[in-house]
Amino acid sequence: MINWRALDNVPLLLYILAAKTLLLCLAFAGAKLYQQKKAEAALKQKMEMKRKLAQQTQELIDNKKDD
Repeated sequence: MINWRALDNVPLLLYILAAKTLLLCLAFAGAKLYQQKKAEAALKQKMEMKRKLAQQTQELIDNKKDD
């Protein structure tokens, strides 16, 4: 025989499962955004270093031409 009273808690359990799934999804999305911002900042810093190096090289070339 099936205990029909045990099935009374099924909707509550499904709501809990849905809430847990939503929280996990949001957590992973937040982690992905954090990693993306971190990678973007590293790329920006690298590009800035390249730009400064290129500018310094150009200044050295210009100074060499002046001599």
